[in-house]
Amino acid sequence: MSKKLNSLEELAKIKFENLAPDPDPLPDAEPEFQAQDLEAHFSNKGRAGKTVTLIKGFEGSTEDLKALAKSLKQAVGVGGSVKDGEIIIQGNYREQLIQILTEMGHGVKRIGG
Repeated sequence: MSKKLNSLEELAKIKFENLAPDPDPLPDAEPEFQAQDLEAHFSNKGRAGKTVTLIKGFEGSTEDLKALAKSLKQAVGVGGSVKDGEIIIQGNYREQLIQILTEMGHGVKRIGG
């Protein structure tokens, strides 16, 4: 029978010899995106007068598009969605999104107003 551990110091002294390192390390917190030329629009047509910011021109898989949309939504702290290959962010956050996308390495063109 093994000795009862009374402190964390005794626990730290235990050696685990038969444990192998994890073969699949955890992915980075931030997904990596290939630099692209994107367009930043804002619109309120067909949305009952509510303003949204549209990010258009992303080329890649829908999973990458959804991951980019998620990171943008978290960066500005608002909701949004992905529809027809466009990222829709609720509210007029065009300048903030242009800055975030530029820091990610994308080329961003401001379209309209």
